[in-house]
Amino acid sequence: MDIEQFIGGNAVYLAVAIFIIVCIFLGVRIVPQSEKHVVERFGRLHAVLGPGINFVVPFLDKIAHRISILERQLPNALQDAITADNVLVKVETSVFYRITEPEKTVYRIRDVDGAIATTVAGIVRSEIGKMELDQVQSNRTQLIGMVRELVAAMVDDWGIEVTRAEILDVNLDEATRAAMLQQLNAERARRAQVTEAEGKKRAVELNADAQLYAAKREAEQRRVLADAEAYATGVIAEAIKMNGIEAAQYQVALKQVEALTAVGQGAGKQTIIVPAQALEAFGDAFKMLKGRT
Repeated sequence: MDIEQFIGGNAVYLAVAIFIIVCIFLGVRIVPQSEKHVVERFGRLHAVLGPGINFVVPFLDKIAHRISILERQLPNALQDAITADNVLVKVETSVFYRITEPEKTVYRIRDVDGAIATTVAGIVRSEIGKMELDQVQSNRTQLIGMVRELVAAMVDDWGIEVTRAEILDVNLDEATRAAMLQQLNAERARRAQVTEAEGKKRAVELNADAQLYAAKREAEQRRVLADAEAYATGVIAEAIKMNGIEAAQYQVALKQVEALTAVGQGAGKQTIIVPAQALEAFGDAFKMLKGRT
């Protein structure tokens, strides 16, 4: 009975206390680290609440949108493109992005994923259309950089940051692939022929160098022998000059003896025919040698 009297006498205070508690409960907003909240007042943008404790005006402010600021990945997209040399290719792309300004994203674009996918497809087709197929295959890194830069510039008004834009694969149709394979085989055959021809040319050059070296060595040998012969001739001439005709006769007899000795030592020589002059040569040589001793 006392409780009913207490409540009846203090109903107004209790109502005010409950109202204050409700206002505090509605006025305090705790935003997670991975989100940002967009606040509207009377249907218009009023504020963007960041992570942590925030305060709003109860019954006037409304949390209209809870936006995740985590990085997102669009599903891999496959689109057709035509190169500058009229080759049809299928390009597979992948895009990563995150929302940096929720107030722009919420009020300027409805389907974020679809808008980014369409933008990327258009840019990829445009850039590939400026390049030939060989350039697309060899300059993929440069192409990815250009696509990322252009996409980032176009989605900036939506409060979006494109963190990564990749071209995963560039596929060709079967006819183009077969033609490229045939061209590749022809190029390999040409390179093999060029390599073989260069090998033969190098072999000829080495053989010519070897022959030239052999000729130089033979010429050097002949020059040495000629020098030796000239020296010997000079010595003999000097001996003749000093000793007269006897030295000349001695040299002639010695040469005849050496010639006959060489004939006698020949293989299979069992019978030796000695000319009459040979006996005289032996005799002259022995006489001269005896005279020298």
